[in-house]
Amino acid sequence: MEHIKDRLAYLYPKNEVEEIWPNLENRLVEAKEKRLKDRKPTWDEKDVVLITYADQFHEKEQPTLATFKQMFNRYLADKFEVVHLLPFYPYSSDDGFSVIDYKNVNPIAGDWEDVDSLTKVTRLMFDYVCNHISAKSSWFQEYLKGNPEFQDFFIEVEPSIDLSLVTRPRATPVLTKFTLADETEKHIWTTFSDDQIDLNFSNPNLLVKMIDVLLFYLEQGAEYLRLDAVGFMWKEIGTTCIHHEKTHQIIKLFRDIADEVARGTVIITETNVPHKDNVSYFGNGRDEAHMVYQFPLPPLVLYSIVRENGSALTNWAKQLEPAGEKTTFFNFLASHDGIGLNPIRGIIAEDEILGMVEELKKEGALVNYKKNPDGSESPYEINVTYMDALNKRSDDDTIRLKRFLLAHSILLTLPGVPAVYIQSMLGSRNDYDGVSKTGMNRSINRQKYSLDGIEKELADTDSLRYHVFSELTNLIQIRKAEALFNPDVPMEVVDLGDKVFAVKRVLNEKDELLVIHNLANEINVCDITGRYLNLITGEEAEYAGNSKLDPYQFLWLKPIHQEEN
Repeated sequence: MEHIKDRLAYLYPKNEVEEIWPNLENRLVEAKEKRLKDRKPTWDEKDVVLITYADQFHEKEQPTLATFKQMFNRYLADKFEVVHLLPFYPYSSDDGFSVIDYKNVNPIAGDWEDVDSLTKVTRLMFDYVCNHISAKSSWFQEYLKGNPEFQDFFIEVEPSIDLSLVTRPRATPVLTKFTLADETEKHIWTTFSDDQIDLNFSNPNLLVKMIDVLLFYLEQGAEYLRLDAVGFMWKEIGTTCIHHEKTHQIIKLFRDIADEVARGTVIITETNVPHKDNVSYFGNGRDEAHMVYQFPLPPLVLYSIVRENGSALTNWAKQLEPAGEKTTFFNFLASHDGIGLNPIRGIIAEDEILGMVEELKKEGALVNYKKNPDGSESPYEINVTYMDALNKRSDDDTIRLKRFLLAHSILLTLPGVPAVYIQSMLGSRNDYDGVSKTGMNRSINRQKYSLDGIEKELADTDSLRYHVFSELTNLIQIRKAEALFNPDVPMEVVDLGDKVFAVKRVLNEKDELLVIHNLANEINVCDITGRYLNLITGEEAEYAGNSKLDPYQFLWLKPIHQEEN
């Protein structure tokens, strides 16, 4: 408890800490006395995460969480140890990320009993949307009414103040004008949209409210907590207002609290930024995030496959330092958001990035832009399903499937915990109807399904969905059965030419695994020597030097040593 109090002392003056401490200490003790559900002490090769919405599947007169549980039990439970439920709270926009009420479940999804029922069959990751809250929330509405309790919960800034240094992830203004009940006008900080009001963490009473939310999620069974847009939490005019040291201190505080109340809870930071800034959220390896999103991976894998050249991916992997003994990467290719481009700036030349964006736009992808300090705009993310990002509209499903499985082989074999988005698991294509309905580019990769409809599609053995689901299932289950895919097993990058991406996972001299990916739509010859067990086919094979790889072929090869014969 004293350690937690010390964190607060870094953030606020002593008198403010003393004022909030009694209530906060009581809340922490209350949570600790509840003896929350035991958490898994660490991660291993079996931990594969499913990313999904709580209302992903629906049927008449059923809460969608109950329907999801049916779908999960029938099709997904043997593949995924953890389910990341995207925000399932009442919301006003952005498919859940404008939270109206942190402590309630969206009625369409069900209630906390439905969440509890799901914790009986899987471990859950909750979204902790800690940077901002909905303009429709009671907190902000009370602020507009002039309620003194909420007076400093949000950030008022005079529009004449120079905010040009502020990092902008969107092309929208950083300030939004609101009229209060007494007719005064205030300009309020809104990093992401005029419906997402940034919270003022310089107010210790706001922090106490948010700690209460964090503890509530732990009490409701969250074993992983994803800190959404966390890099923007602390604002200081005259700075970039991203990655502030006090932001890091708040995350360390959250980590301390989780360790105190429910040890084994995994804290994940979502910071769509260049690698150096991203890994800074590991802290010293023991005091901040347990996992950070591996944001360069989605655009790098995409670039490597569409360009049929793995040199950038290989060079990046060579320079990737191990996460650490108590930390690891959260690897993914697709998510509810688009494919972020900022993390590969500096890895891939800007003209190459812009060229890829233009090519993808011609093939039907949409693009969101960010505003630069000089007033210009740059592409921020590509909005597209990963299936359609990898392929041209003219491609046949055989090629689509090969490229898609190749990409997911890379995902599943790198150090870290892999996460698969539900649209990828289902082999989904671009949802233009969804974009038309919402007016949001991101809806292209957020399609929802009737349970009956998706089951029929998955049962069609001629469909792309069926083949993606079957083949991806096979890869996931093979990965889960192989201890060398433990997130902590080190990686060595193997250079087999520009058109191949290859790594070894090495535990010791006799315990290693060679993974090879042909990134091109042509036969490639690689120098592979020795006798191996092919984990994917289950067959043994002898390789003697120049070995042919078919277009988009990948191999998971485990050496067979002489004494094993």
